[in-house]
Parts: sequence; structure tokens; C-alpha cells
Amino acid sequence: MINPEEGEASSAAVLERPIAPLAPEGSVKPAAWTKSVIVQGEIDRYLEGGADFIDDRHIDTILSDGRGEPSVAEVRDIIAKSKSIKTLELEEVGALMRVRDPEVLSEMNEAALAIKKHVYNNRIVVFAPLYLSSKCVNSCAYCGFRAENEEMKRRRLTLDEVRREAESLTRDFGHKRLVVVFGEHPDSDVDYMISAIDTIYSVKTKTRGGEANIRRVNVNAAPMSIEKLRLLREVGMGTFQVFQETYDRRVYARVHPARTIKGDFRWRLYCHHRAMDAGVDDVGIGALFGLADWRFEVLGLVSHSRELEKRYGGVGAHTISFPRLEPASNAPWLADKSHFVRDEDFLKLITVLRLAVPYTGLICTARESAPIRNEAFRRGITQVDASTRIGLGAYSEGTSAERDTGTGDQDIENQQFMLGDGRSLEELVGYLADQGIITSFCTAGYRIGRTGARIMRMFRDCTEGNFCKLNAILTFREWVDDFASPAVREKCERLIEHEYAEAKVQLPGLMPGFEPLYQKTLHGCRDLFV
Repeated sequence: MINPEEGEASSAAVLERPIAPLAPEGSVKPAAWTKSVIVQGEIDRYLEGGADFIDDRHIDTILSDGRGEPSVAEVRDIIAKSKSIKTLELEEVGALMRVRDPEVLSEMNEAALAIKKHVYNNRIVVFAPLYLSSKCVNSCAYCGFRAENEEMKRRRLTLDEVRREAESLTRDFGHKRLVVVFGEHPDSDVDYMISAIDTIYSVKTKTRGGEANIRRVNVNAAPMSIEKLRLLREVGMGTFQVFQETYDRRVYARVHPARTIKGDFRWRLYCHHRAMDAGVDDVGIGALFGLADWRFEVLGLVSHSRELEKRYGGVGAHTISFPRLEPASNAPWLADKSHFVRDEDFLKLITVLRLAVPYTGLICTARESAPIRNEAFRRGITQVDASTRIGLGAYSEGTSAERDTGTGDQDIENQQFMLGDGRSLEELVGYLADQGIITSFCTAGYRIGRTGARIMRMFRDCTEGNFCKLNAILTFREWVDDFASPAVREKCERLIEHEYAEAKVQLPGLMPGFEPLYQKTLHGCRDLFV
């Protein structure tokens, strides 16, 4: 059993850092800054024979396979491999994507959910995205942030505004885990990121039952050099998340002009390698579905995860995201519907990804509608966002009621794209409780060293889920006591009772250490974990 105090050392060190002063906005010219970003040597060092790991010809060959549907026996053999928590070969992933038979697809869905429960237990991790800047030097044809979009209201939050957002997220919503999002621009370079992260970690607010704070700040940002990534690791960055957007380099070149930073396919492709070499051992990959053939993107994501495993001793992607294109301000590419991903294919690709990388977290964001996300819960996703607002300053502006009005009040000129699921955190918690699923706010493992190779090993041997189950109960107890309305609290109490009783049967060896922590949490102690 881990002493709770041991997990506070790294967090306390972050909180004691003086928050660095920021350079004035606009003090660095974008053109000059752009030329300094890409470090060619930090691409070349990873190439093998001058080639990268996305084998277009191999992927095209798999996609053009004319054998039709695989046999039921073949699919079951692949499922058995997934259940042994092994990464699938690309050819096996291709076979799963060719399945059309409803009964076989149902068998795949059931296996995907069973694997998720076996590895991650009966929980869904919840987080909130926090957009800190909308300035960008790139020209992505599908994005509202693209530099040429004069309709976008651009700004960078001040540190006071960052603090207010963090206060609102902890006090008004109950969030404990964030992913902070930045446009690629000199005004939101690494110095600003460091100061923003420091500011977020420094915030503590009073709640109904105790005290609240943000315990994990993940970062969604542009690719960076190893030197800059080391700085972010030192300030307490959690998972470093970058999406390739599309792994099809032919499409990539069409939507990312060559004159921009993002036009360099390989600079982006190897950003997770650089992060690992900088000591950031939890990385998140993703693709933006709707730019290219969705099947190509699935094989690209699996190729990426396999490459990281090969290069870094079995440590692959910590999470995989699969957002679909959504309406955005003044984004010309959105008129091209040739690779639109239908709902049935979207749900299928989630199932296939769960089977392909059975130990990896899968994130389904509020871009999707509530009905689609409800279906995704049955296919093995592990993380979702809730009470999501992606306009700058949107969490702290106005009253709580005004901020929780769903998706109908979005300002397309103040956010990167439009959202589909407007449920509040409490609504989502209540829905999951009705399904018998516990919402987890836990961040413990990251702060006591269960990251990188250690966490991957524990996922593969299916022991991490034991700790996660208990920590989910503790953090759920916190949230219920601090934020739940009477109606939601009633169903949550039933769920806690069920999970607690199940833990006693499944995890008798851990209960002597867990039970005192639970009692302390009931009496107002916060942030205790096993």
C-alpha cells in the first residue's frame, strides 16, 4: 500500500515554483519564430534507411485485399489474441475491418467491452479540455484556428484568466484532470505553457465537503523539440498529446500547406519519439477522421503504436483519440465529404482499435453526440470529457446555469469547431451510474510512478485495474460528497455500495489499506489513493 503523503512530493515541488513572467503578446514575430521551430536532426535520428514507419504501400495492399470477409474462425483467433493483451498485426486489423456479418460484429463488440473491463475495470475516466490560446501560424484547411481565418476571435488567456478558469473547473464543476490546448504560435510557446501549467496547479478551491484542485494537466499542443519537452516534463505535464491528423501523407500534403510548420509530415510524426526521449513516458496519439479513408487512419494509428512499442521497450501510446471532423469557422476543406465517416463505421473503428491495442486508453470526446458516445461506452472506451466548453474563457464566464446550456449556445467564431455532446458532468455521471459504470477522477498512478513502462506492464498483466477500481471509488466518493445533487447522489450511493462490495470479494489483499482511506474521505479528507 502506498502512503498518500508519498504521492504529494512531485505535486508540491510544482506548486512551490515561482510562476515565470510572460513575454508580452506579439513580442516575437511569427515568421522569424516559425523558422526556429523544426530541428531537422530530431527527425533524421529516428529514420531507418531514410524512411519513416508509415508504410503506405503495405497499408494500401491491406486495404485492397480482395479476399472479402474473414471466416468466423479467423476472427475468433484474432479476438483470442486480443484477449491475451497482445498488439495485433496490421493484417489482423485489416481482417477485422472487413467483417460485415452482424453476428460476428456483435461478437467483436462483446469482446472489446470484456477486454476493457479486464484491463481497466468497471470505470470511465473523466476530464475537461481547457483552451488557452487560439492564435496559430498554421493553415490547416479544416480548422477554424487557421491563420487566414479573419472571422476567428483570437487571443491568449492571461494568467489571471487561466486561474479563473481553473477555479471554475474545480469549484463549479468538480473536475480534477485537464487537457490544456494551445494553438501553434510564438505567443503560446513553451514559456507560456509552463506558466499556465504552474498557475493551474497552484489553484485550490473550497467545496461542499472539502478542498478541490486540478491534479493532472495533460497537454495537447504542437510538436516540439526535445529541449522544450524536457521543460514541460519538469513543470509537471502529464500525457503529451499530439494528433497526426491524417497518416495518409498524400492527403496530409493537401490539407497542410508546405510553407507552414505543420506541413512537415515527419516533424509531427516523430514528436512522440522526442517526448519519450525527453522523459515524457505517457504520450497520446490520434487521427482526425474524415480527412482520409478511415481504414487507413486505423492502420496508421496501430502502426504508430507498434513503432513506439518497438522503439521504447514495449511502451506504446498511453491513449488513442479518434475525433471526427466537425463544423468549423471558415474551413474550406469541410465542403469535401468524400471521406465522411458514417456512425456505423465510427463505432466499428472503436471496436477494432480496442481489439488491436487492448491495453491502450481510448478517448471519445464531446465532438460526438450523446447517443454516439453512449454506444461508444459499450465498445471499450476509457476516457471522456464532460461539461465541455472550448471557447476561450468559457468556463468562468457567466453563471453556472448559463455555462451548462448544452451545445446550442456555441460561438463558432470563438472556438476551433462545434461540439456534439452538451451534457454536464453531473448528467454524464448520472447516466453512467444508471449503466452501472463508476466515473473515475483518479490521477494517483501518475504521481506515484505508475507511468511509462511500469503502467504498460501493469495494463498488460491486468493488475493496474485493481488499483484503479479502488481509487475510482475514493475519487467518486469525493465528487458525490462535494458536488452531487440529491437525485444524482442517490443513484451514486447505490453504485458505490455495489463497487465496494465487489472490491471486498475481488481484492481482499488490498482492502485493509483501502478501507481507512475511504473512511477518511467520508470525513472530508481529499486526494487519498492506493
